[in-house]
Amino acid sequence: MTLTLLAGCKKHTEGDGHDHGSKPPAKADGHAGHDHGSEGGGSEGHADEVKLTADAIARYGVKDDAAQLWILKPTVLTPARVAFNTEAMAHVGSPLRGRAVEVKVRLGDTVKTGQELVIIESPELGEAQADYLQKKTAVLTAGPAVDLSKIAWERAKGLYEQSQGISLTEVQRREAEHKAAIASVKAAEAAAMASENRLHLLGMKQDQVAALATTSEIAPRHAIKAAIDGQVVQREVTLGELVGPDREALMILADTRLLWVLADVPEAKLAGIAVGAKAWITIGSTTGRGESAAAPKFEGTVSFIAPLVDPTTRTAQVRIDVPASLDHGLTLKPGMFAQAEVVASMPGGAEPAPIVAVPDEAIQTVEGGPAVFVPVANEPNTFAKRAVTIGKPIGGLVPIYSGLVEGERFVIAGTFILKAELGKGSAAHEH
Repeated sequence: MTLTLLAGCKKHTEGDGHDHGSKPPAKADGHAGHDHGSEGGGSEGHADEVKLTADAIARYGVKDDAAQLWILKPTVLTPARVAFNTEAMAHVGSPLRGRAVEVKVRLGDTVKTGQELVIIESPELGEAQADYLQKKTAVLTAGPAVDLSKIAWERAKGLYEQSQGISLTEVQRREAEHKAAIASVKAAEAAAMASENRLHLLGMKQDQVAALATTSEIAPRHAIKAAIDGQVVQREVTLGELVGPDREALMILADTRLLWVLADVPEAKLAGIAVGAKAWITIGSTTGRGESAAAPKFEGTVSFIAPLVDPTTRTAQVRIDVPASLDHGLTLKPGMFAQAEVVASMPGGAEPAPIVAVPDEAIQTVEGGPAVFVPVANEPNTFAKRAVTIGKPIGGLVPIYSGLVEGERFVIAGTFILKAELGKGSAAHEH
């Protein structure tokens, strides 16, 4: 088990461990350091000090801040992979058979809801529209027969009741003709409604059907539109290709702003993980520390824990919702392999004591051991190496067990240039 940031002490927020502002170096007593391509000379008594020019400090982004106390909790480290958020995806298919006469988007394009993607020209749609117009005409034709049959029936009934000038059989015949006319109208209306419903099944909206009924102009082209905002991540249709409802998808759209990271957590560590727990995602190598900055981390939240454990691997899948992009433009891509750090609750719900912690990039390995750089008092732009005892870096923070106390200033960014200049100075002393 390792340690990670949960909450800050003394009014610090969680973000403080990842984004510190620039502060001018504090001054303390000391002597002039070495000349490392900047300014000033050096002496044998101060081999662990580096002095830079103000221009070099600005160019390399050297910043310092005060050490802070943080409440730290255990975490679980586990391999993971990046995947699409399947709840924010759409498979775009064709509801009718036809030919793709226009393909309006390319692979990778960003689309909005309702945007036209593909135009299909369909004889099937044209035939359905013609059938609908025919059925509407049948309704109009059958209507007058109802009125005429009703008049004939009422006239015969009146004549029979007044003078018996017509037989009862004739009255009944005309009544039957009137009822048959009503049934014909209802049948025609039902056929027209069925034809209209078929148009809806083929993708026509109510306003399009109304326009067809008004203009009687057949329009066999149908536009397939985007159902969600997203990106075209797969396109399986080309211009002129025959398509139909039997095709699973012509395109796949995905909202790539929020992705899923699927972590395989051993069953022995599942008890400490809960929905809503914070997690950090690292892409690429997570061992070692480069000469510049530490590997960037994507922060996410556990949104789902699988109810079943895989009988082969004895792990359960934990789903983490993670924004796909960081502020500096680095993005996650579905299919990437990753490492996930998930905050776990401590046994009994106990809270650990606060401890001094610094960002990962503040730590450099110097002469085989971890060290930080601290401003030298009374010597502007001068920094001294300070050996420290540390724990494992988790969530972008490294716990400091000794060598740095709360409130003491240390270099939080740009330590790689200080290490490089310190190495040059050490080489010069050997001569």
